[in-house]
Amino acid sequence: MRVSALSTFRCFAWTTGLLLAINLHAQPVQATQDAMVADALADKAGTEFLTHLCDDFGGRLTGSVNNRGALERTVAELKALGVDAHLEPFTMPGWIRGDDEVEMLAPVHRKLRAASLSYTQPHERFEAEVVDIRDGREEDFTGLKTAGKIGLLAATAAQSSRQLEEVATRHGLCGILFTDRVAGGELLARTGSFNGVPLRLPFFAITQEEGLWMVRLLKRDEKVSVSLLTRSHCAEIETANIVVTFPGRTPDLIVAGAHFDSWDLGQGATDNGLGTAQLFALAKALQAHAPQNLRTIELVWFNGEEEGLFGSRFHAASLRGRPVAAMLNLDMVGFPIAVNALGYDELVPVLQRFDASLGKRKLKQGVSSITWFGSDHTSFQLEGIPTITLGGTIEADVTRYYHDFADTVEKVDPRMIPESSATVAALVYRLANEPGLAVARRTPAETAALFRKFDLEKRMTNLGLWPFGALPPAPKKP
Repeated sequence: MRVSALSTFRCFAWTTGLLLAINLHAQPVQATQDAMVADALADKAGTEFLTHLCDDFGGRLTGSVNNRGALERTVAELKALGVDAHLEPFTMPGWIRGDDEVEMLAPVHRKLRAASLSYTQPHERFEAEVVDIRDGREEDFTGLKTAGKIGLLAATAAQSSRQLEEVATRHGLCGILFTDRVAGGELLARTGSFNGVPLRLPFFAITQEEGLWMVRLLKRDEKVSVSLLTRSHCAEIETANIVVTFPGRTPDLIVAGAHFDSWDLGQGATDNGLGTAQLFALAKALQAHAPQNLRTIELVWFNGEEEGLFGSRFHAASLRGRPVAAMLNLDMVGFPIAVNALGYDELVPVLQRFDASLGKRKLKQGVSSITWFGSDHTSFQLEGIPTITLGGTIEADVTRYYHDFADTVEKVDPRMIPESSATVAALVYRLANEPGLAVARRTPAETAALFRKFDLEKRMTNLGLWPFGALPPAPKKP
């Protein structure tokens, strides 16, 4: 087809005008982003917020008095910034930790350092011998006399509590002791059920040192017996997320979220006080620099993540029918080194442009696109919403205290909140004003294919998080 000179000129003029408009839009966006980054780097408010949150309330187990008080304080502090924050109530299967006890009775009488897994039910004290079930696989029970005994699991055990409960019940065990994966007297508090279903057996985490001690004794055919007493109990609880909305010029939505709750053994400073403080700093930056964006921005502090992603499941479901362009999850993000499209490859060019916009602060590892599950982004993925997270470094001497007594605020490098919050603010602001960001939810089939691409179906099924049909069996060779 021939094109006239006039048509060529009109096409050139239209294209030039479009590029000019995009460039004029990009210039104020970059200037605002740079100002947000500069202010965030110099601002200590997020660090102070985290310190007071940890010191004044300790661990924030969902449904506890500490958790509720911390929620109300955070809403009040956000409102003091001029940010319109409110609680989003929901009900979930909760669990209240009691004064549980695990004691070694033979060959030494000693109270063990132990923590029950959530959804362990109360029971009277009982005594039983211990048997080493290694990784808890079916083959590990071969030749063992297990009826009426308490199973001792190795730190390498990879099965979910649901799988372990099934095999343990089948072999007549009356309790399970998990050996911790980290040395130094540490415990790993964890959930016993991602769906809030009460456990049929008592499950306890014990220290690596005491677990290995019992293994050595059992290898010498020494009798090891313990007593268990559980006062913790399950109960339906009323709790809430915190929600803040910055209206945009369109209804298209960017969600930035972090889980507010923590386990109760320590202060929950890194998991996930970090994300809680980063969202607080982000709210302050948006309030000061970005009163209105192209897209609406929603900040959500989720409750109930540790026990089964309950707050994010509730909030993600509430967004059905709304145009959500992307969700950013902040869970234990330290000093930022990468941004992850979590398998949504269509987001990679957008994130590459964001990384380029950081100039001298470009991320060391750039952009990746690898999905994983088990934090609040999973709830949004299951709703078909594209998700993003940031990769950040935290010293190994800090992450070793994960979920335990020593996850306390003095472990957090005071530079970490300003450094990470600057990158978070830049990313959220860029996403809210990126002209090329489409709104498209994935179908259930497409979401299932994403998880299968990264070999997550089996693990999600074992935790009760797989809502899709199973793959058909592979055809057999004739």
